[in-house]
Amino acid sequence: MRLFTHCRSLPAVLIAGLMLAAGGAAADTAGTKAAGNGVSRAMSQEHFMLRSASGARIAELTDVARPKSRDAGSEVVTVASRSIEGLTGADLAARAAITAAKLDLSTLDALPQASGDAEWQCLAKAIYFESRGEPLDGQVAVAEVVLNRRDSRTFPHSVCAVTNQGCQFSYVCDGIPDTMRSGVARERSEKLALVMLAGRERSLTDGALYFHSRAVRPDWSRRFNRTVTIGHHMFYRPATRVAGG
Repeated sequence: MRLFTHCRSLPAVLIAGLMLAAGGAAADTAGTKAAGNGVSRAMSQEHFMLRSASGARIAELTDVARPKSRDAGSEVVTVASRSIEGLTGADLAARAAITAAKLDLSTLDALPQASGDAEWQCLAKAIYFESRGEPLDGQVAVAEVVLNRRDSRTFPHSVCAVTNQGCQFSYVCDGIPDTMRSGVARERSEKLALVMLAGRERSLTDGALYFHSRAVRPDWSRRFNRTVTIGHHMFYRPATRVAGG
């Protein structure tokens, strides 16, 4: 109340505005918290699209997004049209890779060369060494398992900690240097890792946390529910889902 005691000389409209602002502060805080979860995925996707863009390209996109003045009779520019206008093939390819109901090799190959941080590198290696000979869906499925584990309360909470946990992934403990030698397979693994980290929906494995080759039948597989078989791998999740996993 001290704020308004010192503002008695202010116009009534301004005082009313200050009261409304103070009353809305709590609502703004709650709204911000709720909205944060909703926009996190979108921000990851935008970060993915901008990561490979040059400074000049970002400037072009910024200019495209800026509202344009128009004369009477000129074409109406809607929000929907501005979201596409001015995007390059690479920009559209990035968006398509994240949102496509089914990702295909042509969409993945159209992406620019990928780069990223340690988390990206760890996921790219897991995809490459565990599934580079699998169909693309099989590679996506392996990436889903790694990310499902990262998001589960029963596993470490970073991609690198997940892939390096004990000998959970065979390539970590086989004594062979983790060098991705195949150019095409490496590039696809790197691009796919970036797409998955950018927030592509994980819809192939139904929350799987485990997988194994069809050539073996580990004892642990009998304790879990098989969710799907893709290529040479079978995928599983616990019989009872754990919150957060």
